Amino acid sequence: MNAEIITIGDEILIGQIVDTNSVFISKELNKIGVSVYQISSIQDDRQHILNALEEASSRADIILITGGLGPTKDDITKHTLCEYFNDTLVENKDVLNHVEHLFENYVKQQILDSNRMQALVPSKATVLHNQFGTAPGIWIEKDNKVYVSMPGVPYEMKGLIESEVIPRLQQKYKRPFILHKTVLTYGLGESIIADKIEDWETNLPKFIKLAYLPSLGKVRLRLTAKGDDEEILKTEIERQIVSLHKLIGDIIFGYEGEDSIEQEIGKLLATKNATLSLAESCTGGLIASRFTANPGASSYFVGGMVTYATQSKEALLGIDMAFITKYGVVSEAVAKEMADKVKQKFNSEYSISVTGVAGPTKGDSKQEVGTVFIGVSSPEETKVHKFNFGNHREKTTRKAVNKALELLLKDLQKL
Repeated sequence: MNAEIITIGDEILIGQIVDTNSVFISKELNKIGVSVYQISSIQDDRQHILNALEEASSRADIILITGGLGPTKDDITKHTLCEYFNDTLVENKDVLNHVEHLFENYVKQQILDSNRMQALVPSKATVLHNQFGTAPGIWIEKDNKVYVSMPGVPYEMKGLIESEVIPRLQQKYKRPFILHKTVLTYGLGESIIADKIEDWETNLPKFIKLAYLPSLGKVRLRLTAKGDDEEILKTEIERQIVSLHKLIGDIIFGYEGEDSIEQEIGKLLATKNATLSLAESCTGGLIASRFTANPGASSYFVGGMVTYATQSKEALLGIDMAFITKYGVVSEAVAKEMADKVKQKFNSEYSISVTGVAGPTKGDSKQEVGTVFIGVSSPEETKVHKFNFGNHREKTTRKAVNKALELLLKDLQKL
C-alpha cells in the first residue's frame, strides 16, 4: 500500500515557505500502515500538475495533493483535476452554504463571487468537509486508486486529514501495521556505532529495517517493523532493543517520542531537588532554549547568562579581566570560572558553561576555530572538557549544545 504526496505552489519552490504539510501527512499515513513512496513539490502550472498526476498514478495507490485550491486565478488545481479526469465543475450547495456561513459569522468583509466559486467542485468527486476554511477537500477514485486534493493551509489540511481522509482510507483498504522505534544516542559517530552493532544489524529479522539518522553530536537509530500482526512486531522490536542496549547501552539516552535529553536531565534534577544555571558564550542561549521549551522547566532551571563578548564575562559574571587576559577567553580556566561564577550568581547546585571559537574568525581568542571548552559543575566539583568540532560555525555550536547536555546527564546519572 503506497502513497505519493504532491505539494503545489511556487512559494515552496522558491523557499518562501517550508513544506510542513508533507511531514504531517507522512506521519499520519504511517500510523495506519500506508508507506509514502515519494514526495514531490511542483509549480502552479497546468502541464506540470498533469504530468505529476500521471507519474504518481503509475507508482502509488493513494495520491494526496495539497495547494492550489484558493479563490484566486493562480489557484488552478480544481480545473486541472477536471481536465485529468475528463470532468466538469459543478456547484455544491453544502459547500456554498458553509462558505456563506463563514463570511457571515467570522470574516469581517463582504463575500465576493470568487469566494462563492469555492463551492465549485468536480462532478465525479466526493466532497470532504473543510470545517476551518472555504476550500473543500476533493476525493476522486479511478482504476482502484484514490486521489485526494486538499488546501495548502496547514491547519485546514490537518483538519481534513484527521476527520475525513484517514477514516476513509482505513475503511477502504486493508493495511499492514508499520511500527517505528527510534533510539537516541549521544557521544559516538555514525560509523563507530555501525561497527559496534554490525553483527546485530546483520541478524535483524527481514521484517525489521534499521536506519541511521546522524545529526550534530548525536545519532538516532530508527527501527521500522512492518507486518500483519502488531503484537509480534512490538515484541520483536523490544527484544532487539534489549540486545542493542547490551552493545551500546552507555550511549543510549532515550527514545524519540518519549523524554528528550533535556527532559531527562530535568527529571534527575527534580529527583535530587537540585537546580541548574547556565553561562553560555558561543552557543548564544541555545542550551537555555532547549530547557525553556519544556513546560515546568522553571522548577529546576533557574536561569542563565549569554556572556558572548569578552567584556560581558567580567561585567555579568564577575571574572577579572586580568584573569581572562592571562589564560585566554577561550580556555579551560575561563570555562571553569564561568561555571563556578554562574552557579554562585543563581545559587544553583549544578551549572554548565560554554566558551569557544565558533568561527569563521578567532575573535578575541588564540585558539583554533572550532575549539570549545565545556564546564560542568556539580556540588562536588567542576570539570572542564575540551573539544574541537571543526570549522563550520553552525556545526560547532550545535555540537557544543548536544555535548554539554550529554556531559551533564552523565554526571547526574553517576550519583
